[in-house]
Amino acid sequence: MSGVPASAAGGSGAKPVRGGKLGTAAVNQASLWNIANILTMVRLLLVPGFVLLLFHDGGYDPVWRAFAWAAFAVAMITDLFDGHLARAYNLVTDFGKIADPIADKAIMGAALVSLSVLGDLPWWITGVILARELGITLMRFWVIRHAVIPASRGGKLKTLAQGTAAGMYVLVLTGPLATLRFWVMMVAVVLTVVTGLDYVRQAVVLRRQGLAAERAAAAERTAEALRATAGTAADAGPAAGAVAGAKDVHAAAEARDAAEAER
Repeated sequence: MSGVPASAAGGSGAKPVRGGKLGTAAVNQASLWNIANILTMVRLLLVPGFVLLLFHDGGYDPVWRAFAWAAFAVAMITDLFDGHLARAYNLVTDFGKIADPIADKAIMGAALVSLSVLGDLPWWITGVILARELGITLMRFWVIRHAVIPASRGGKLKTLAQGTAAGMYVLVLTGPLATLRFWVMMVAVVLTVVTGLDYVRQAVVLRRQGLAAERAAAAERTAEALRATAGTAADAGPAAGAVAGAKDVHAAAEARDAAEAER
């Protein structure tokens, strides 16, 4: 396809400009029903379908597990495209911001938990990966008031390794391939832990910088207020200046206490 469906422009029928990008009017009208969000919805719908296919006939039928692998592969492929399309064509919506990470974690979490239930994957691996994903999600909310932690190259490599390893476990493999998938999963676990620690480091740095910026802004506001009050007091005379000075000291103390409380 050389362009974007009309639905991507909010159903207005606006045509993409040359080069495949949307015009400003179309971007402003981007709605829920755009191609990026549709791919995200498809990925969410594939989660229960994948689980049903994986557990069909007891969960050990090679044919049904191949079908489950196909559903898992489609879900992972749509993950590669929906975010790119949303950014390339300015189709970012509030729904997409919320649903996309949920869909990513849902399909991977469903695969890991299901494989552990079937006894194919050790529970400790599932626990480490899910704990990391949940922890990083909470960490993002912890610093979201100050900054957004960007996706790193290591994080993308981690996602690729997890998807490849989980997909290999979904298939019924024997011999060298069964050994290979174990080591691929070990690489995924290492990347999961290392990138998780890096995200924690970034979150702590960003939060400290944000708090420092807030304290500096509060101090600047207090200084501005003091200068303005001093000018007023000078015009009103010595007695009024003394009263205003006392109020300024009290206000400065309150601002300092508020800044300390934010630490």
